Amino acid sequence: MDNNKLGAKDFITIGIFTALLFVVEFACGILGFIHPYIVASYVIMIPIVGSVPMMLFYTKIEKFGMLSIMSVLLAIIMFVTGMGYLGAPLIIAAGVIADLIAKSGGYKSFKKTVLSHGVFCLWICANYFPVIVTADSYRKNLVDGGYSTEYCDNLFRAINSKTIAVLLILCFIFGIIGAFIGKAVVKKHFEKAGIV
Repeated sequence: MDNNKLGAKDFITIGIFTALLFVVEFACGILGFIHPYIVASYVIMIPIVGSVPMMLFYTKIEKFGMLSIMSVLLAIIMFVTGMGYLGAPLIIAAGVIADLIAKSGGYKSFKKTVLSHGVFCLWICANYFPVIVTADSYRKNLVDGGYSTEYCDNLFRAINSKTIAVLLILCFIFGIIGAFIGKAVVKKHFEKAGIV
């Protein structure tokens, strides 16, 4: 049997942690209805709140492909929940690169895990692609959905083609910070997994 081949247990683990990460994103997404600046703060909230399940997930990873598959599942979930396909390339690319980084450390290097998580968190910015790429139709949909002009103005002031680079950088930075927070919470699991 090929020890590097993903098995049923690995796919179940991927499914469980993808669901947990989606719950985190959904919970943060609900807060976005309160104020558009909260939507922009997803790049801080999700990497931090999601760091606990993600760091626990990292302790379960021993083979290449688990982060990549998670990213594909996230892209599918984003599409199904109405965010479209525009962000899919970013989500999947972030997952594959994060997977390669973690693999380069044999899935046992915490330094590589930190960097991997920072890169993986870039998927969060895929939430913003419809706002930027299809700005006019997105604004119309918001107005038709009952959002105020003030809400729309603030949303597009916070998220646009000029601010997306800053949002991506913040996502990476807080992904790194989140890795340390997540490790502190699930420290015993890191010790059991031999991640140093």
